[in-house]
Amino acid sequence: MGPEKIGVIGAGSWGTALTRPLSDGGRAVSLWEFNKEHLKDIIETRENKIHIPGYILPDNITPVYDIEEAVRGHQVIVMVVPSHVFRGVFKEVTAYLDDGAHVISAAKGIENETLLTMTEVMAEVLAETQSSKKNIQLGVISGPSFAKEVAAGIPTAVTVAAKNKSAAQFFQKTFFTERFRVYAATDLIGLELGGALKNIVAIATGICDGLGYGTNTRAALITRGLAEISRLGVKMGADPLTFSGLGGLGDLVLTCTGDLSRNRTVGLKLGQGKRLKEILAEMNMVAEGVKTTRSAWNLARKQNVEMPILEQIYQVLYEDKPCSAAVSDLLGRDQKEELG
Repeated sequence: MGPEKIGVIGAGSWGTALTRPLSDGGRAVSLWEFNKEHLKDIIETRENKIHIPGYILPDNITPVYDIEEAVRGHQVIVMVVPSHVFRGVFKEVTAYLDDGAHVISAAKGIENETLLTMTEVMAEVLAETQSSKKNIQLGVISGPSFAKEVAAGIPTAVTVAAKNKSAAQFFQKTFFTERFRVYAATDLIGLELGGALKNIVAIATGICDGLGYGTNTRAALITRGLAEISRLGVKMGADPLTFSGLGGLGDLVLTCTGDLSRNRTVGLKLGQGKRLKEILAEMNMVAEGVKTTRSAWNLARKQNVEMPILEQIYQVLYEDKPCSAAVSDLLGRDQKEELG
């Protein structure tokens, strides 16, 4: 039996879009928004005009400002806030979690300061603050899923993962609908790394598109980017098969090629000569790959894993390296064997 009440923490594009499959069948969904003015507009119009215009919230979705109202008494909590505020928001959430609640991360990032994934952040916060709460199950959802298409009911397939199979299957049943197909897995670290690191490769492919290179270049970057992600993931204990699935190759292809990709858009504009600060100022949504590049760069060094695409994107974003020079340095590397 699935949950009767679900709390979605974060009314950005992805959080709002996920209310569509979650509210399927009439289940009660609370949608938490921190900005009172934005919340007021959502309540009055039943539409998130800033992030998902055109998607009218069903009657069984309740937008709320009070985080307690979105958490207490809810069997499932979906965390959909950016990685750089994730820890702070989850600390607030833990105060109201019911015993036995299932909490799933729909964020794609790596915390800059600690180099932890979002489920690792949640586990750490729970260990620090919620020793009295029992049987909190943690999970992650990831896969090729643009928010706008999910909200429109376009057929989509994703993966959920939890440490144990029964929790993964619970999350699977929670999200599954006719048009939102969900696969269950137990490789938490693999699914989280795939979701976070693909955004960096998407910036790289965007840069090459912005520089005027062709689809040959894009295909090469996607393929070698996947090799880098897999290399780091396996070093950190992930199942290599995860990276050939929806949360690996599937999400990577979508984010590197789709026009709705924020991270590809950042790269595209960088390749066209715009400055990063200018690009980010123009966006009303977060491009997780920018912050994740810094944490992934540090993580690769910590794990002693070679990631040349990541290295060049880090230099472009944080050391003002010209995009054309980054591409030249990538192409000019020593010759290698492909598998390895």
